[in-house]
Amino acid sequence: MTVASIRTSFLLVLAMLTASLAMPSSYAAAAAPEENTDVAANAIRLAQANPPNRKFVDGVMTTIPMKFSAQDTYSSPEQYRDILQGIPNLDWTPNYLADTRTLKSMASNVIFRRDVWGLEFSFKPVRMIEVGVPQPSGKLQRKLVWYMVYKVTNNGNPLRHVPVKDQFGNVKFEVQQIDDLPSAPIRFFPRFVLETKDTKEKKEYLDRIIPAAIEKIAERETGGSKLYNSVEISRFDIPVTTADKDNSIWGVVTWEDVDPDTDFFSIYIDGLTNAFRYEDADTNYDASSNPLSYRQYKQKTLKLNFWRPGDRLDENEREIRLGSPGEVDYEWIFR
Repeated sequence: MTVASIRTSFLLVLAMLTASLAMPSSYAAAAAPEENTDVAANAIRLAQANPPNRKFVDGVMTTIPMKFSAQDTYSSPEQYRDILQGIPNLDWTPNYLADTRTLKSMASNVIFRRDVWGLEFSFKPVRMIEVGVPQPSGKLQRKLVWYMVYKVTNNGNPLRHVPVKDQFGNVKFEVQQIDDLPSAPIRFFPRFVLETKDTKEKKEYLDRIIPAAIEKIAERETGGSKLYNSVEISRFDIPVTTADKDNSIWGVVTWEDVDPDTDFFSIYIDGLTNAFRYEDADTNYDASSNPLSYRQYKQKTLKLNFWRPGDRLDENEREIRLGSPGEVDYEWIFR
């Protein structure tokens, strides 16, 4: 299975989970009548903050604020192909209504709107540690593990569509970020990909959960406080951080078997926002076909660029630097 196919499956699962979380409680109860009250009450579990046991000096953590964009909250006017090509006999002229009020006309220029939330991402420098990793044979193999300790913060205040009337009484939508408006907790479904840029073949590494490494990393980086891996951190909703309480959640991502010839690499982070875009291919539409056969989704992703001016003989974490010659330190992209 390729990284692209894994990514597509990830986006589908994320969309399904987002839809299920947004389902009204009455519908949720109807969908799962066998679920008892106690289980339903614990369906949403708020994450408990796990701050480090030690304080860091200024400059140790790098913080990437969420970059909100009004363009992420809507799609350009387009045809609703599921209606125009999936429903027959739409071409007719009404007797008492304007042509613009027909289903065909309204489905010809549709704007899809959505609220957009985002998480603030902070991280410590990418480092390395040697640990014994269990193998299928049952033996331990000494490996060099690359890792990054990070925290995510829900600052609330998502972009929302607010209906506003103009001077003629027509309703328009304005995108606003309203301070102090109650914001819901956010569940973080992370996906980290480390991509090499200077090896003979471009390589992509999905993060690996390495239990043997996480405890040692926690002892080294945070004084032994709990660090969530990529699965554990997705089990809880992250509450909004306020001036009185920091609800940030700390995690760690690990990779193994990274090519030692790597000098330039990037780390892509999905799940920090629900912003996405999609494009439909210019192919014949089939209402019974899988939407992914003609539609491509792209998720807003944080890209971190790194430079490691070392060699394969003596891999050293002190050589890894944020930023790369000729490139920005980080950027938000759609991929």
